[in-house]
Amino acid sequence: MPVHFLAPAAPSTIALPFFSFCVPAGFPSPAQDHMEGTLSLDEVMNIRAPQTYLARADGDSMIQVGIFDRDILIIDRGREAEKGEIVIAALNNEPLVKIFDRQGDQIILRSANPKFAPRYLLESEELYVWGVVPFSVRTHGKY
Repeated sequence: MPVHFLAPAAPSTIALPFFSFCVPAGFPSPAQDHMEGTLSLDEVMNIRAPQTYLARADGDSMIQVGIFDRDILIIDRGREAEKGEIVIAALNNEPLVKIFDRQGDQIILRSANPKFAPRYLLESEELYVWGVVPFSVRTHGKY
């Protein structure tokens, strides 16, 4: 799944209301007496500028981990990729989002869609892991 880079994430100065209960589907609105306080999306998503940047997903190779076409990916370039993590990488200078895997010395980039085969890194190929994707943001509706 290719990615399109948007911009570095900038710290937010806006704290949003945070309600202390889970909202069941169909509940019209949270009651004011359940408001716990405020919460910053920077805190929730552990956004640490300037190590965090944004990219847009392109395609359907990661749908089984909840990343869909046009989702915005939150990327932490300050973390080392570990086995099983979703990464943004450049394989032969082509940016992509995949699941990072390793078997011994063999690096494998896996999709999260059975239509796509695992990609085993060959000796002659270059791979640069640009960051780990801990979160994604999806638009629900026509925005």
